Amino acid sequence: MHTLAELAQVAGAQLRGDAATPIDGVGTLAAARPGQIGFLANPKYRQLLAGTQASAVILGAEDAGACPVACLIADNPHLAYARVAALFDPAAGRQQGVHARACVDAAAEVADDAWIGPMAVIEAGAVIGPRVQVGPGCVVGARTSIGADSRLVANVTVLHDCVLGERVLVHPGAVIGADGFGLANDRGCWVKVPQLGRVVIGNDVEIGVNTAVDRGALEDTVLADGVKLDNLIQIAHNVRVGAHTAMAGCVGIAGSTTVGAHCTLAGGVGLAGHLTLGDHVHVTGMSLVTKSLTEPGVYASGLAVEPARLWNKVSARLRRLDELFRRLAALEKRVGDDAGHP
Repeated sequence: MHTLAELAQVAGAQLRGDAATPIDGVGTLAAARPGQIGFLANPKYRQLLAGTQASAVILGAEDAGACPVACLIADNPHLAYARVAALFDPAAGRQQGVHARACVDAAAEVADDAWIGPMAVIEAGAVIGPRVQVGPGCVVGARTSIGADSRLVANVTVLHDCVLGERVLVHPGAVIGADGFGLANDRGCWVKVPQLGRVVIGNDVEIGVNTAVDRGALEDTVLADGVKLDNLIQIAHNVRVGAHTAMAGCVGIAGSTTVGAHCTLAGGVGLAGHLTLGDHVHVTGMSLVTKSLTEPGVYASGLAVEPARLWNKVSARLRRLDELFRRLAALEKRVGDDAGHP
C-alpha cells in the first residue's frame, strides 16, 4: 500500500488531489477499481477517462482537465506508470540462501544475500553477486560471473565463462553462451569450428523468453548497457549490440554484425552477417537487411498486407517484372533509334 504522494515522488510527477489517497495496485482505465491507479498514455483511450473507477490516473498535462479523479501529471505518462507499477510487481520480491535441492559447486562463490533456487546448478568458479536471484532449474556454467541485483527467472542456461553485469533480467528458457554456428566445409562434409569466445552483457539488460545469445568464435559476443531483447530472438556469434538498443520478437542477427546504440528492430527483422548498423537506426517489422545502414533513420523492406484477391494479382504481375523490363528496354531502344533517323 502506498499513498498518492509517495507515488508522485517515485514517478517524478505533479500531484493533483488528496496526497493521502491510498493506492494498492494498478489497472487500466476501463478495469481499475477504487484503490487502484490507472494511466493514460495513448490518446486512443482518452474516451475511457470520464468513466474510470480508479482512485487516481497517471496522465499528461493535456488530459488533466478532463480527469474526474485525482491524478499524477507527468511529462511522459508511460514512463511514470512504469516506475509506479514496479512498486506493485510481485516478482520484485527477493529471497536469500541456497535451496536444499540446488547444486552449488564448492569452488563457486555465492554472495550471502543471493538466492539459488531448487534444481539450480552453479558450476565451479562461478561468481554470483550480491542480491542475485537464480531461479528454479537454472544453470550457471563454470567461471561465469553474474553482477549484483541480476535475476535469472527460471530454466535459464548461462554457459561457461560468460559475464553478466548488474541488474540483468533473463526470462525463462533463454540460453546465453551456447556455441555459435561455426562450420568449415571439408569436401562436402561439415567440420565444427570451436567457439572460443564469450558472451559479455552489460548492466540493465533484459533478455526475453527462449532467446539465444551465442558465444563468440574468437572475439566476444557483446550486449552493451541497457539493451532490451524480446522473446525468441537469435543473436549469433561475434555480434555486438550497442547501448539501449531494443529488439522485438523473432529478430534474427547473423554472425559478426554490429548494431549501434539506441536502435530499434521491430518484430521479425532479419540482419545478414558482417554488417554494420549505425546509431539511431530503426528497422520496421519483417524487414530483411542485407547491407550496412550507417545513417540514422527509419528503414523498411517487404510489402504491406493486402486482401488475398488483390495480392494474388500483384504476385502474378511481380513474376512478369523481368519480362516487362526487357520489353520496355527494347521499346526505349527502338524509340531512340527512330529518333536518330529522320
